[in-house]
Amino acid sequence: MKHRIAAVGLAAVSALLAINAIAQDKMDKMQGSGSTLSATDKTFMKKAAQGGMAEVRLGELAAKQGSSDKVKQFGQRMVDDHSKANDELKQVASTKGFTLPTDIDAKSKTTMAKLEKLHGAAFDAAYVKDMKQDHQMDIAEFQKEASKGKDADVKGFATKTLPVIKEHYSMISSMNGGSSKMSHGKM
Repeated sequence: MKHRIAAVGLAAVSALLAINAIAQDKMDKMQGSGSTLSATDKTFMKKAAQGGMAEVRLGELAAKQGSSDKVKQFGQRMVDDHSKANDELKQVASTKGFTLPTDIDAKSKTTMAKLEKLHGAAFDAAYVKDMKQDHQMDIAEFQKEASKGKDADVKGFATKTLPVIKEHYSMISSMNGGSSKMSHGKM
């Protein structure tokens, strides 16, 4: 009799644990864990969101503090293009139940603080240098996701956005006499 009661109790506990696991999985999906996305897709989305927000903030700063018309115009272009891309990424994330970060990363905050202290030609030179480096890294990350991403929608976002990032790189490279072609070692 004791064994039967223990077996029934164990079965009840097992059933409760199973129900709890199912409920937790549903809660995770509702709270945006993005559990259907691969780790690489999640990492890409997180970096793309933070990078896009940083491009907008830095673009606003360039439009305001840039000394040359080219830097100001490029800054505004960053605001326009990356705001659009950010909205598209938010849409993809929403359909996947994935919560994107709402703030830029620490490195971008440091860059922002550094640039806020600069004015005139010094600002322009530092901004152009940062944008060139940043867009080189972005191109590599977006190409990787476009070719090796697991989720079709995330991969599609990367594929659609990549030509815009390449255009930005070409634009910023031509501003200070730099070549519009990237070295193959950076890709």
